[in-house]
Amino acid sequence: MLTRAVRLLLIEDDLELANGLVNSLAQSNYAADAVHTGKAAVDACRTTPYQLLILDLGLPDEDGIDVLRRLRRQGVTAPVLILTARDDLHDRIRGLDAGGDDYLSKPFALGELEARLRALLRRGGSAIAMPSFGTIEFDPAAKAVFVRGRELALTARELAVLELLLRRPGRVVSKEQMIESLYTSDQETNPSTIEVFVSRLRRKLDDADAQVSIRVLRGLGYRLEQVSRG
Repeated sequence: MLTRAVRLLLIEDDLELANGLVNSLAQSNYAADAVHTGKAAVDACRTTPYQLLILDLGLPDEDGIDVLRRLRRQGVTAPVLILTARDDLHDRIRGLDAGGDDYLSKPFALGELEARLRALLRRGGSAIAMPSFGTIEFDPAAKAVFVRGRELALTARELAVLELLLRRPGRVVSKEQMIESLYTSDQETNPSTIEVFVSRLRRKLDDADAQVSIRVLRGLGYRLEQVSRG
């Protein structure tokens, strides 16, 4: 049993479901606020430090995936449970790659929802831990990257690309995954811009003697690798 109420934001456009969940979660010591649009969610997170978020993907003003990306870029580090009627594998992958921590399809059992929320809390703030790789460390709260304790000067796009790689150490990140994480669906994208960001990052990491490189795997994507000197 939770000893202190957990501050939670529910982003759900079904008013009946939202009200029911707020009341049910209150019985388990969750102090849940409910909003019904993506804009309201972004505004709420600007003023309140929520410990957990429950996000529906089918929002009336914009796609929930885009909302999630905006929240992460805004600096929201709280764990996000995606709750949606979309049960397609592609949607699950997109949701997790955009910054979601768990995924539960509708219809669902309240007991399973609460169990997943408890599991996210037990992770001890994994979503706000500082991802690191070799000499590189990323501070999500400050939106800053450090090499041996010294901050690396990066543009917002370069930072977003490096963060994506740091959160998948040793794994290949495709160009498509980067595009989906960096841009919303209504923004024009050019895949060649990813190559530019990666090239700049590689040069800056080399200049900082980070001993970490971004390996280009043709046709697959990019992967962080440690580089030994001498």
